[in-house]
Amino acid sequence: MDNLTHSLVGALIGQTGLKKKTGLAMPALIIGANLPDIDAACFFWLEGTEHLGFRRGITHGPPALVVLPLILAGLLWGWDRWQASRGKRPEGRVPVHFGWLYGLAFIGALTHPALDWLNVYGIRFFEPFSSEWYYGDTLFIIDGWLWALMATGLWLAFRREKRGGDWRGLARNVLGLAGLYIVANYAFSEYDRQLDSSFVETISSPPPFAFWQRETIGVGGNGTFYKDGERVGNRPISACDLEAARESSDQARAFLFWSRAPVVDRLEDGTWRLSDARYHPVQQGNFNVILPNGLCSEPGGG
Repeated sequence: MDNLTHSLVGALIGQTGLKKKTGLAMPALIIGANLPDIDAACFFWLEGTEHLGFRRGITHGPPALVVLPLILAGLLWGWDRWQASRGKRPEGRVPVHFGWLYGLAFIGALTHPALDWLNVYGIRFFEPFSSEWYYGDTLFIIDGWLWALMATGLWLAFRREKRGGDWRGLARNVLGLAGLYIVANYAFSEYDRQLDSSFVETISSPPPFAFWQRETIGVGGNGTFYKDGERVGNRPISACDLEAARESSDQARAFLFWSRAPVVDRLEDGTWRLSDARYHPVQQGNFNVILPNGLCSEPGGG
């Protein structure tokens, strides 16, 4: 999911009352909820499609979810001590407890892979122990309805807190409603997957706003893909030697490692474009790769 969603979840968890456990609790929860996305720094050294094979992996796996919150807790604890030593520590801040800082940062970090699992992009839960991808097919990566629910609930909780009302209960209720919304969307996707049993697998892709609808991607037994009944890719994937593509191109290797539904198109200039049915047709950008010459042929050798 996007970072605003992660941040809102962390803030709402704090508003349930956990922010009173230690000073700097809210930064621990909100930053912690975004910590695994530190892998976005890969854009500084990776090119083309290589980021697809790197992201949502090592920083989202078990070792990182233990170590990254520990680093964050240490930084926040050090920040508090640094402010105190210079007389700049806010008077209203409650004492900082390192154990609670780590626990809250850890809780925030755990929410991140859980939310990332919800869309069709995928996540590798168990890196570096396993590189298997997992998919929830439940929400679009940016869900405006979830934004509106959580942002409004958070604002109302802060407002109620200032007025002396039950702000903790309100935050819990908002999180509960968000959970019900997610469960309902999972049910929509599950229903969509059951509509046509002729496919080997059905990818149920949620749209950005119409959460009750789904873009259905059917996986045929011969490696063909159909999006809402229409064939995806103008050539069969078997027309290309994908193993040779992996060996000869770092870009193709990274793309195929990430791809869930690889398809190929023969372009007007005679080149072959490898893309993914989930994001087809993408004419440019980092969600497709042009294959090296000589790896693809027309059916029958033409």
